Amino acid sequence: MILDDSEAARAFAEMLPLTLNMADLNSNEKYADLQSPLPISVSNVDTINRGDVMLYGSKTLVIFYKTFQTSYSYTRIGRLRDPDELAKVLGRRSVQIEFTRAMPQSL
Repeated sequence: MILDDSEAARAFAEMLPLTLNMADLNSNEKYADLQSPLPISVSNVDTINRGDVMLYGSKTLVIFYKTFQTSYSYTRIGRLRDPDELAKVLGRRSVQIEFTRAMPQSL
């Protein structure tokens, strides 16, 4: 996952490692409530892209696995690196997703 350069993304990174049971909604996203609220910087995004990771309100983390138009407002957290197979991998069922920090690469 590539985190945005934002206060919300930095606060999310401080929560890692984190395992969430994420439910499906509208056959285009997975969501779960966080234990603690994150700082918000809400904006109208117009288009959700497959692989977007956003915050709805201050505590609901959302991973989108389809691209679509929206009138909802979100705080951007980041984007998954390789979202092409998300719909197939995630399916329409609830899933458990583990978020971890990347290990530093040695030179």
